Order: sequence, then C-alpha cells, then structure tokens
Amino acid sequence: MTTTEEIAGTGDGAPVVIGSLSPSRAGDFMTCPLLYRFRVIDQIPERPSAAAVRGTLVHAVLERLYDLPAAERTAPAALELLDPQWERLLAREPELAGLFADDEAGGAERAEWLAEARRMVERYFTLEDPRRLEPAERELFVETVLGSGLKLRGYIDRVDVAPGGATRIVDYKTGTAPRADFEARALFQMKFYALVVWRLRGEVPRLLQLMYLGNGEVLRYVPDEADLLATERKVEALWAAIQRAMRTDEWRARRGRLCDWCDHRARCPEFGGTPPPLPAAPPARVSPADAEPAPGPAVGRYSDDL
Repeated sequence: MTTTEEIAGTGDGAPVVIGSLSPSRAGDFMTCPLLYRFRVIDQIPERPSAAAVRGTLVHAVLERLYDLPAAERTAPAALELLDPQWERLLAREPELAGLFADDEAGGAERAEWLAEARRMVERYFTLEDPRRLEPAERELFVETVLGSGLKLRGYIDRVDVAPGGATRIVDYKTGTAPRADFEARALFQMKFYALVVWRLRGEVPRLLQLMYLGNGEVLRYVPDEADLLATERKVEALWAAIQRAMRTDEWRARRGRLCDWCDHRARCPEFGGTPPPLPAAPPARVSPADAEPAPGPAVGRYSDDL
C-alpha cells in the first residue's frame, strides 16, 4: 500500500501520484463510506459469498472460452470448462471448499449453485455468438494517472476492436439488469473504464456493453467526451470526499439494500454495532490504493449478484 506522498515518475514531468482508485473501491464509497473504511483502511477480512464465487467461476469460463478455436466456441464446450475452472479456483483459494456444508443439505445447495452457473453460461450464448468474435483483450488491466495525480486502475472483462479501429468495452454481470432508475449507477463502472482507455489511447470507446447473465439482458451505451469529462469530475469529487473522511475520521454508515449481505453488520452503527478503533497508522497517511477486500481480487471483483 502506498502513502499519499508517493511520487510517480523520474522528474520527466510525470504527475505526483496522490493515491489510486478502482471502480470497485469508488463504488464502495458511494454505497457506504464506512464499508470503504472497513475494506481499505481496516482491511477486515470478508467471507466469500456463494454469489461472488459463482461470478468468478462464470467469468473464468467465459475468459477461457476464447482460448478455443472460433468454430469450437459452443455452449457444450463452455459447459465442459466449468468443472476444470472450479478446480483451478479451489487450488488457488482452498478455503472456498468450505463454501457449502459437508452434509446432504450442503450438497444440494452446491448442486443448485452449479446448476445456476450452468444456466448463466448457457444464457450467454443467447446474447452473442462467440464464434464470430475475436476479442482484442480479455481480463485487461488498465491504469492511468490523471492530471491531478489520481491514479485510476481496474480490470476490463473484454475489449473488442473492429477492423476500422472502433473499440467496444464489454463487462459480464452475473446479476440481473437494474431498473431504469439505477442504470446510471450501473454504467459508472463502464464510464470509469472508458475514461481510463480514453486517457491511455486518446480515443473515446465507441460502445460500452453490460451483459447481464442473470436474466439475459444487455445494456449498451455510446459515450462521448462530455460523458467522460463528467466521469472524471465525479471521480475527482469522490477522491476529495475520501480524503476529507480520512482527515476527519468521519466514515458515515449508509443503510441500503446491500446491508442484508454485508459482512460488517455486527460492527455497523446502523445495526447497533461499534466500529473497531482505526489502525495505528494515522488515516491521513494511508492511501486508498485500491486495496481489495479479502479474499482478494480473484473473487472480490465479481460480487455483482447482490
């Protein structure tokens, strides 16, 4: 983890890096500043949820699907990838074996969990034909530093580039499409990625596409420079709010629909709890450097079922 005084560059005009932010951490702060504190400042471990792990598994299958020759990218071939990818995930994070109880009820729960993962993979094939696609990038890590010194970073599920050079950013969601009044929030992550790509490559992506495998809907958005400049202002404002919270030690809890799934209810004032003392390091010296919540980026990036 960096401090807020970390310097990037070698005196060649590169901006001073004042901290870094990802869409997931920005989303945490917008959802609940106290949740952001628990994850980034306190770094309190969280139990992986069945929904988040299923999201990770489905993402892995869709990523590996494009390793196959185009003609072999069929639904049966994708389903055959489920078990090997699950074993691969277990090998990397053995604690996930305890996700389901070792009894008859746990076995039934695991079977239904896998069945839903299969349905999501099959649903993907109703949304597009992967035999006709050749993604330019998959699981692409992107990072750029704004003029203010704020570093933006994140992982993009897929980047498609048309023969003429137009870019499409694609993100898979294993939840269901949001209601119309929540679409702007859903698109914030995509505009964040588009902003990073624009700053890196100098070209606004042609299309942003969210694919909801929970109910088979696709949300498409055509961004422009005005959109991305507005997103940049929003990100900078979020950063200012985070720094203000760090200076004042005021991390307000915000009750919402995700509280039912939050690991931190017992320590949240909204539910009669008391947050633990802040870490010994002064909060003003801790950079929100995109610290991922436990169990880490492999599972944490895909908790979009909630």
